[in-house]
Amino acid sequence: MKLHTISINNLKRRKAKMAFLTIGLMVGIATIVTLVTLTRSMSRDIEAKMDEFGANILITPQSNGLAMNYGGISLGGVTFDQREILEEDLARIKTIRNNKNISAVSPKVLGGIKVDSHDVMLVGVNFDNELKMKQWWRIFGDAPKVENEVLLGSDASKVLNAGSGDNLLIKGEGFKVAGVLDQTGSQDDALVFASLPKAQKLLAKEGKITLVEVAALCSGCPIGDMVTQIAEKLPDAKVSAIQQVVEGRLKALDQFRRFSYAMAGVVVFIGSLIVFVTMMGSVNERTTEIGVFRAIGFRKSHIMRIILLEAALVSLLAGFLGYAAGMGGAGLALPFMAESKDAHLVWDMTVAFGSVGLALVLGILASLYPALHASRMDPTEALRAL
Repeated sequence: MKLHTISINNLKRRKAKMAFLTIGLMVGIATIVTLVTLTRSMSRDIEAKMDEFGANILITPQSNGLAMNYGGISLGGVTFDQREILEEDLARIKTIRNNKNISAVSPKVLGGIKVDSHDVMLVGVNFDNELKMKQWWRIFGDAPKVENEVLLGSDASKVLNAGSGDNLLIKGEGFKVAGVLDQTGSQDDALVFASLPKAQKLLAKEGKITLVEVAALCSGCPIGDMVTQIAEKLPDAKVSAIQQVVEGRLKALDQFRRFSYAMAGVVVFIGSLIVFVTMMGSVNERTTEIGVFRAIGFRKSHIMRIILLEAALVSLLAGFLGYAAGMGGAGLALPFMAESKDAHLVWDMTVAFGSVGLALVLGILASLYPALHASRMDPTEALRAL
């Protein structure tokens, strides 16, 4: 009789116990697959969302400044050699080597104006790019669609006593308030937003840009290289990376992965414990059977191979079933856990082979001691139980 035939027959005879072992290991593998798949899928979703949330590269005009201090008292500063960013030069940004890592470019022009005797800061923006970059904005009303419409920050709306649908007079021109921003807790609350061409005309800065925000896809993108490349294209501008944005994104993703791997480690330990306890109980129940095998000439290595082969067969089945159940669980959980509704499940063959391989390794390692214990069993003492 061949050893694998003995192992298969033992599994058939102990269907309930082997089913319990398979389910126990399968649940462990399914949990790991679910956690790993959710981590990867949600990481991609988080990366995509965070890549659109705000700028991580800032472009400002190059200038030389001199701080003025006398007797320990700061007297402000003097700025000279002030340069301007020209709107026509912004097209060069899209020509850098890493242009595929650029998500959005949002140029702005800023200046102080009077609206109904109130001093406010006017900001000219391209609303399509600005709304893409600042998806956390909540607008009561609509975003401006024509040149003579403006968007008010929450504080600016209170100062000007104007809301959605009201009219404002700016430098002799009538403007309609298309919408009002919900409070953001940032400088945006005190600003009045208008279309870039209109703001440039009102501020007498046609063709000029005050600053440019660039949202770079930072999932492994070379932020430092991109800053250098943009600086080469715009030598009269100062290009800097907002490091805390990049580091914050990467840290959030790293913490999410660590939590997932820690949970997977706990599940691996529990799964191994289930296999060990079940196989040890199976060996103790089969004392007489093992004694007979030893009495008719089976070697210790034969006994170990029988036990380990049983564990391997159960582990392989648990690995396949665990992967299928884990992917199913991840597919059901992703819509509830992901931030966006269009998050996609990540199918990775590495996870498939890894889950089956992990189940096999866990099953064999957890069965080593029970197999060794069975092989060392004294056949004379085992036969006395007959």
